[in-house]
Amino acid sequence: MLNLILLSVIVCGAVESRGNQKKLLKDISNKLIQLDEKLSDVQQKIESIEDRLGDSCTGTWHLGMNINPADGHIFGYTVGWATGNDIGKSEEALTKDYLSANVWVLPASYIAIVRHQQGVVDAVKVFKFKVLGESLSIRFGLPRMNPGRQIVTFGGPIQESIASDAENLEDDPIFSVGGDLAFNWAYSNNGCRIALTGGHLSEADVNDDNTHGLGNHFGVNPLTNTIVDNQWTHDISNIQDCPLQTCTNVRVQGTDHGSGPHLKSGPVYGNYAIYVSRTADKFPEPGFKLGLEIEV
Repeated sequence: MLNLILLSVIVCGAVESRGNQKKLLKDISNKLIQLDEKLSDVQQKIESIEDRLGDSCTGTWHLGMNINPADGHIFGYTVGWATGNDIGKSEEALTKDYLSANVWVLPASYIAIVRHQQGVVDAVKVFKFKVLGESLSIRFGLPRMNPGRQIVTFGGPIQESIASDAENLEDDPIFSVGGDLAFNWAYSNNGCRIALTGGHLSEADVNDDNTHGLGNHFGVNPLTNTIVDNQWTHDISNIQDCPLQTCTNVRVQGTDHGSGPHLKSGPVYGNYAIYVSRTADKFPEPGFKLGLEIEV
């Protein structure tokens, strides 16, 4: 009799245990169904946002700098880039050298370099920074200048737009070569603030005066932003192979350069404006009239 009672208890317990397991499995199944429904809702919301945004991200472009290579002010390697102080007036921002201290400290994930004719876009390249959200003040500041030589974008330009009637493209420092942006390119006693990797990037210990771009100086300590010989400062130098040892004819745009005998004034291809944005990844096409801020 005792054995029958024990067997009955064991059987009942097993049945009850299987019942609990079934209930637990049913609860888990219901929760998985609910979770799947929630994930489906989230996916639909994501798709809806992507549909509204389209292929490009919207936002605002802010004018950080404008370089006019023939306005009497020299935007060489040591001027403005590291300090981020205001230069020029907002009403002349697209006709003369200009730097906005307020824009210089804005977080930026995208940069547009725009060649323009009296404020009308002639050519533009847009790049995405490797490190998102850093300001130009950080990117060009003293801590980044030593050792300098940063490749700051990746994958080349995400937009390149050039007017059908654009001139002087064969040796333009931005639009005649490809690649990514190089900032603070320090080499021996020389420095170039913005160059492209598709051009010549001098080795760190080579004094060849042969990296060309925006914001240049051939007589400077590029690691400390200290001028050694001011006669070699210049706004814009064109793409060329003119090493110091064999060449004495460095072609620069305009007249904004020091008195160094190797620096030869040349035609102005346009003003070069630098815009930044936190979110916008596309810039208006050639023919667009520029402003201090551009909504896209």
